[in-house]
Amino acid sequence: MGSIRVQKLTKSFGIHTVFQNVSFELHRGERIGLIGANGVGKSTLLKCLMGEEEYDAGAFVISEGETIGYLQQNITFDAAVTLRQTISDAWQDVLRCEIQLKETEQAMQHHPDSQELMNRYSRLQERFEWLGGYEYEAMSRKIIHGLGFAEADMDRPVQSFSGGQKTRINLAKALVCRPDYLFLDEPTNHLDMEMLEWLESYLLSYGGGILIVSHDRYFLDKVTTGILEMENGSITKYKGNYSHYVQQRNQRRKAMESAYEKQQEQIKATEEYIRKYKAGIKSKQARGRQSQLDRVERIELISEGTSLHFAFKPVEECGQKVLVLDDICGGYGDKQLFNHLSLLLRRGESAALIGPNGAGKTTLFQMIMGEKEFDSGHITLGSRVHVGYFAQEHTELHGTWSVMEEIMNEFSYSEEDARSVLGGFLFRGDDVYKHIDTLSGGEQARLALLKLFLHGPNFLILDEPTNHLDIPTREILEQALIDFGGTYLVVSHDRYFLDKIAGRMLVLENKKLKEYLGNYTYYREKEREKEELAVQELLGKTDTTHKKEDAILSAAKDKEKTPKKNNTEATIRKTPLYGAAKKIENIEMKIAELEATLKMYDFQMNLSENQTNAEKMITLTEQYEDTQKKLDEAYEKWETLSE
Repeated sequence: MGSIRVQKLTKSFGIHTVFQNVSFELHRGERIGLIGANGVGKSTLLKCLMGEEEYDAGAFVISEGETIGYLQQNITFDAAVTLRQTISDAWQDVLRCEIQLKETEQAMQHHPDSQELMNRYSRLQERFEWLGGYEYEAMSRKIIHGLGFAEADMDRPVQSFSGGQKTRINLAKALVCRPDYLFLDEPTNHLDMEMLEWLESYLLSYGGGILIVSHDRYFLDKVTTGILEMENGSITKYKGNYSHYVQQRNQRRKAMESAYEKQQEQIKATEEYIRKYKAGIKSKQARGRQSQLDRVERIELISEGTSLHFAFKPVEECGQKVLVLDDICGGYGDKQLFNHLSLLLRRGESAALIGPNGAGKTTLFQMIMGEKEFDSGHITLGSRVHVGYFAQEHTELHGTWSVMEEIMNEFSYSEEDARSVLGGFLFRGDDVYKHIDTLSGGEQARLALLKLFLHGPNFLILDEPTNHLDIPTREILEQALIDFGGTYLVVSHDRYFLDKIAGRMLVLENKKLKEYLGNYTYYREKEREKEELAVQELLGKTDTTHKKEDAILSAAKDKEKTPKKNNTEATIRKTPLYGAAKKIENIEMKIAELEATLKMYDFQMNLSENQTNAEKMITLTEQYEDTQKKLDEAYEKWETLSE
């Protein structure tokens, strides 16, 4: 089994050591999550491994000929390059391998007994197959469509796409070339729920090794087979997914704390003995104890680091009806996003709004806040409702102000008071003089959250509040919302976060709003029940169709045995055109059956009891891939016959 090895890697910027003596291995078939707080050096480590940054010491070992696909956070594309060209460029390894195969074939014709050429051909063929050489066009379509692009997008210049779409293009580019290893830096950014689930299924069926930097805990739970935690400049490896990591980490820390306390008690008792007897008749024993104490390897507790202090003020009472949407129709320009939308949000409710990208979630929030006009209907806020709005683009922040000025000017705070509250949100020292335009996404999110906290609202409207936040900060925000006591409506793609904070799911899809009284997992269970029922009905209909078809064919054969005066119908049946039409009809039914079977396997792969069973997942993945292969073959036959 192939692997890559990182051996005692060290990286510093000036006097600041980012990480030191980092070592780990990544084998084919492993999917490792790399986690840690913002700023600990995760992206820097990936850049060192990809040669974009130089490391100071250590080694990165990869076998000759093996390739790495890399998704980075900041992407630049040539202005004139189209999506089709970008994807075609990603297949250079396949095309190169195809040329080498043809050259080797020609050489074998001249030297048919050459064992060396036969071995080379075998290796190249294996490589070509692994890279998807026999199905790369179908694979490209699958990945492009899975990430939300249509055929009409293929000839658009990449620069004409939004920032989120460019991230997805770079992800597609990393996936289609099917490298031996994938390094993915925040791959779930800008993906909606459907795309996230597609990406999870794709990575679960991927045969290479994957190293993933992500703050998406639900995604890490679904995909990973191990976790690397980066903390205090070093790395600790844990087996299993994110939930297993949390359990193991807590157990490890408890064991470490217990061992530390026992050692401290022992050290204290030994020091007491030395003080008591160092000058008496037991001075020799005291000196022996001192010698032993000097040799003891001291246990050091891992520093938890600085963390955010976040809690909302006690909320003011408000009316029972907090938000009423009555028959809202609207969108932007001439594009209608929703039609006859109605909603009642009551005091104390915790609701989450989800839906595909472009469904209109942010637009609806802007209409509630009075920033956009709607075409018809009514939006009403209840009595004594005080709204706190967290905008995805942080439009409430003043880009030219410093962090200090933002707080002093908005809340009439003294410099001392502003420093005090900013310190609780990790803005310390000279950080308070930074201009807001120069802050990272995570820093801007923290500042926006601080302003929400200081305003003291009783109704929160939060648009993607976890974007750019690391896992520790997300956990603090979760607890703050649980303890809030007021009402909130949240848009988020963070499914782990939604499971923690949402008691009501609102799904905006196809211009309508559907409701589920429960968290995200409850909503998905209900949806899967519907999907499973639909698959069973489809399979039942397919079986019925096959039985009818068999009966018709059987009757036709019986009729053919009986001589007929009029041979017109029999003549038609013997024509090639009729035979092709029947074959197309049969293949279409086969395609429907295979697509239903794929949905069934996809449903089973998403069941939590199967995801914790490695053998079951391997079997399901193999069955899924086998069915997908048959489906691709069926589509090829259908296209050939149709032509």
